[in-house]
Order: sequence, then structure tokens, then C-alpha cells
Amino acid sequence: MATQAKNGLCPAPFLQESLFPETGGFIDGRFCETTQTARGAVSCCLPCPSSDWRYTDLNSNTKVASWLNVAILPLSIFLLASYAVLPAKWTHRHYLSICFTLGICFMELAFIIPLGSKPNQCYNEITPNDMRSDLSCAFTGSFLLFGGWVVIMWSFLRTVALHLQVCWEILIGPKFMAAALLAGWGIPAIGLALMLVFTGVSYRFGNTCHINHANSLRDYWIPLMVFAFAALLLQMTTLIYCIHIYVRSFFDDKATTTNSSALPSYSGSVRSTTARQAYRRVRRVIQLQWRGIAIVLTIIGNVIFFAVVFIRMDNSLRLSPEMEKKAAGWIVCLALTKGDRNACVDKAHGVGPNEATVLAVLILLSLSGLWNFIFLVRTTMIMGWVNLVKGLFKPQSEFVSADARVSVPDPRSYEMLSSGDKSLKSPDPVVTSPDSGMSSTLRFSDSKGQEPGDYFGRDAKYTQPAYSFSAPRPPPASRGNSPGHWDPQSTFARSTSPYGHDYDYQKP
Repeated sequence: MATQAKNGLCPAPFLQESLFPETGGFIDGRFCETTQTARGAVSCCLPCPSSDWRYTDLNSNTKVASWLNVAILPLSIFLLASYAVLPAKWTHRHYLSICFTLGICFMELAFIIPLGSKPNQCYNEITPNDMRSDLSCAFTGSFLLFGGWVVIMWSFLRTVALHLQVCWEILIGPKFMAAALLAGWGIPAIGLALMLVFTGVSYRFGNTCHINHANSLRDYWIPLMVFAFAALLLQMTTLIYCIHIYVRSFFDDKATTTNSSALPSYSGSVRSTTARQAYRRVRRVIQLQWRGIAIVLTIIGNVIFFAVVFIRMDNSLRLSPEMEKKAAGWIVCLALTKGDRNACVDKAHGVGPNEATVLAVLILLSLSGLWNFIFLVRTTMIMGWVNLVKGLFKPQSEFVSADARVSVPDPRSYEMLSSGDKSLKSPDPVVTSPDSGMSSTLRFSDSKGQEPGDYFGRDAKYTQPAYSFSAPRPPPASRGNSPGHWDPQSTFARSTSPYGHDYDYQKP
């Protein structure tokens, strides 16, 4: 009865706009049109939510995307937990992959939150809720748009890193990482702030809020598409360069192998070697980065499709003479059938995209997390978690040194393993140092490398003797010989030099 009272001068199911307050909710989201009646011009509005009148069962179908995200979110959490807990040797973690996965999680949360909050899409009978009138709308819209920004930015940064490594042979380092972190999170944060201030989000279809159509091109879609197309262009350029390197290395190898008569020239060999080295380098980088390339191309394709659908929807729902002409048949059908949406749904094709396209967009967005998991997960992550769990329940074994023994033999006992004699001989006291100077262990082996037993001793500190016979030294001055005219042959043995016994030790 209340709805019939608010029809006013408008035919059912339309409601007269003047009977509702002009504040509260998203006023621009009303689907109203001015019509001429016997009492003058009257603005008649379609009841909220307007998507229920254009589509048969859109709200129930959009829940499929929400539950799909519930099933896929644990996969993203598994990746993040593996990056955080397991060592890098198991996960091959990189900040490009970690930040990209975080962006996917933001998008997944945007579809999961409505399952718990169960928001009311409408502020009143003709006005949808927006981020100011509904808290769930603010969170879901912010997470969805911020996640889209993050995914596109880190896709762009990944393609830049790959392009620098492959085409310019530049190794990315800490400076690139700092710049990437600043741009990968700073630009999405600034873009989200500007979008919420100047455009906003509201319920347009389903229980997840989406960006409003007013100023959406300027504040969100155009900047987002600039980075998306730049990433796609860089990716295509890198792939074309890889194909060029492969073809060049193939022809260079063919030219060197088909030369049968003459020897290969130096310049030709250098060109062939350089081409082969470049091909091996590019092939190695592609082998390491093919996962990133695949996920970037997949996500960018989905986001571009998502953007095209929303831009078409904005253009089709914007009040214009062309839109009024397309919607005239559908509006008349609703008025004649007293609001039978099923009888008039076939005439609503000109008002926005069809239901299959909208569902395809939501499903593709939900599958982004699945593609991310497929391309980034590694079997070594499973092995790492298995080892981690085993280590938690396995008792800690006490550390035992490899050199530890129950009894240590006397350090003065030595065995000459190279000889067959098994007798032990104690070194002379002259060359034996005290126990206080012994520090480390010794191990002896025979000439064949065998170790029949372990023998331990301690290193003795070397003490230089009073007389060293490594080189001739002059006798003391007390013998009456002057050091300046000393003849070694007079006090030492004669030389055994092959040049003869009369080798003259002359001072040069």
C-alpha cells in the first residue's frame, strides 16, 4: 500500500520522485525520467534496485562469484604464507609476486564481505546506497578498485623489470625495488583517494559496490588503462625482441655450419658467438620469468575486458536522447504490464550490457586469484611445508662434533702410517712443546689416502733454534775473522754445484 501511495501520478511500477527526499543515498543513481501527464511534467523513477528490472535473476547469479572468491582466497593466503614462513629456496619469493598477490586478495575480499554483511542495496524505494550511507559499500568498493589499481601497477612494474633485463641487460637492484614499492603502492593509494572524493562508489548491480559513472573515465578508467596498455606494449616489445634474438641466432649458427671450404672469419665468429650468447641469456630469463609473463597477460586481458564492459554500461545508462529512445519500448512494456519484469526483459537489451556479459566480468574477476595461484605456485612449496611440519614434531637431536672421541691418545704418540712399522715412538723432549701451547688436532693418513684410524695430537708452537743452517752465516767475530772478508769455503763444506767445486763465491 505504501508503494502504491508513492506512485503518485506515475503509472505502476514507477514511483513519483517528488514524493521522496532529495538527500540521502546516491541521488544520481536514481533511474528516473520526466514524462508529461495531465497535471504537467512529472519525474517517474524505477524502483530500486534498477538492475532487478533489467535482468532476470542477477542478484542470485552474482553470489556465485562471491562464493567462488571464498574458495579461491585460501589459495592466495597459501601463497602469502609460503612467502612469509618458508625459506626462499622453497618459494623463490620476490616482491613483485608478493605485491601482485596482495592486490588479488583485495579484489577477492570485495566479493566476500557482502556474504557476511548482507547489505541493503537501497537507501529508499528509488535511491541506491553509496559509500556515505552504507559502510559495507565503502569497504567493498574501495577494496575492488584499489585491488584493480594494485594489480595493474605491479603488472606494469613486472613487465618493466623483464624488459630491462632482457632487452637492455640491466640487473634490477635495491634502487629499482625502492622505486617499485613507492610507485606500486603510492599511485594506487593516490588514485583511490581521488576517485573516492570526486567520483565515489555505489550499488549498481549485485551486493558489491562499483564506481559511479560520473567522472569515472577521468578519475579511474583512463589512468588505469594507460598503465595497462603500457604494460601490454612493453610485454609485446619484449616478446618481439626475444623472437628476433632467436631468429638471429638460428641464422648465425646456420651460416657458420654451412661454410665448408673456407675457414670462418674472426668477425663472423664473433657475431655468431655474440648471437648465441644473447639467445642463451634471453632463453634463461624467459625460463625464469614465464610465470610472470603468463599471469600479467591474463590479468591485463581480464581488466581490459572489465573496463570495456563498464564503460559501455556507463554510456548506455547516461540520460540522453539516444538512451531514452532505446529504453522507450521497455518502459512502455513495464507500464502496460503493471511491472511484469519477466515479460519485458527481452526489450531491455538496449539498456546496458546483457546479463551474460555482466556475469562473465564478475566470474573472470573472481578467477584472477586462481590464475595467480596456478602460475606462481611451485611444487617445492609443498615440500617446504612438509619439511617444516616434520621439523616441528621431530625431536631435536643434540649436536655432536665430528671430532669428538671418548678417549684422546697421548699427543706425544705418533704413528708413521707410511711405513709398515707399527711401533710407536715418542718425540724427543727438545722438539716437544708443553701442553699449554697445544691448540688443535692433527690427522695423519698414509700415502694411498686411506685412514685406518684417527690419530689426534696438538699443534706445537714453533720455536726458532739458535742456529739456522738454511743459509751460510758468518762466524762470530771472536774467531778473529772480519765479517767483511769471510770465505764460506773456509768454514763450511765445499759446494756441490753442477758447475764444479771451484765455484767462486764472489761478492757481486
